[in-house]
Amino acid sequence: MTISVNQLEEARRALDAPLYADVGGALEVSFEFFPPKTDKMEEQLWGAVRTLEPLAPRFVSVTYGAGGSTRERTHATVARIQRDTSLAAAAHLTCVEATRDEVDQVAREYWAAGVRHIVALRGDMPTAGATFAPHPGGYENAAALVAGLKRLHPFEISVAAYPECHPDSADDAADLDNLKRKMDAGATRAITQFFHEPDTFFRYRDRLAAAGIDAEIVPGIMPVANFASVVRMSAMCGTDVPAWMARLFDGLDDRPAARQLVAATIAAELSRKLYAGGVKQLHFYTLNRAELAYAICHLLGVRATSVATEAAA
Repeated sequence: MTISVNQLEEARRALDAPLYADVGGALEVSFEFFPPKTDKMEEQLWGAVRTLEPLAPRFVSVTYGAGGSTRERTHATVARIQRDTSLAAAAHLTCVEATRDEVDQVAREYWAAGVRHIVALRGDMPTAGATFAPHPGGYENAAALVAGLKRLHPFEISVAAYPECHPDSADDAADLDNLKRKMDAGATRAITQFFHEPDTFFRYRDRLAAAGIDAEIVPGIMPVANFASVVRMSAMCGTDVPAWMARLFDGLDDRPAARQLVAATIAAELSRKLYAGGVKQLHFYTLNRAELAYAICHLLGVRATSVATEAAA
């Protein structure tokens, strides 16, 4: 059996690499939640918020359903997080099916509630797969939304970025141009769509640098709680699912505990490799599942802080 130079190098790096507990240090995390639709889901959400609060994330964001379908629930959830926890809440806001005045009013209400961070998105139409169409009198895209929010108040603004290109973009160049317009309009940072391999992010980071985009780009990490669901979501947003991932989850459909252990390991390894490549901020799409996100952060050396623990008590 012949061992290539690349295999030897990979083995050397694996042996020399520190264990997960040494990754902590300067690593910062943030979490995304979605607003509850039922009393049971609300209980799960607040359990997740309280479980992750002691990890002192930079912020936690709350999503906004397609077409603004969760507008009121999102607002109530964000306002409660801001009011009743030690966390900095970030509210998702989209351009879909609302006039500029309506969107501006929602933003003003967030500011009045003490919310200083908006995740500004173009958004998706209420009908799955429908082509985006700006509302008459509404913001035409995320860049216009960012500019509009900046006119209202000095919000901290996060926007979306797509390492594997947004499905609606003509090509990579057009996608990067769109991101640059959002940053030029006043966005603070970009959070990426989830991806499954570190090289996907590193290649994207190189393309951003070549395009003159030097803003903070935070990798979005999606722990694979349900492989079939992630495959479906990946197909919708043009994210490649590597064959090795399918092999790792094969046979675990009826073993949720084992599947969660595998999911935590994969996400932690992806995060560790990103950290080794110079990434110091990570954003986790929790799907309101706290234990999985908590386990990944623990593997990465992120520990509860005394201040956050006291605030959560």
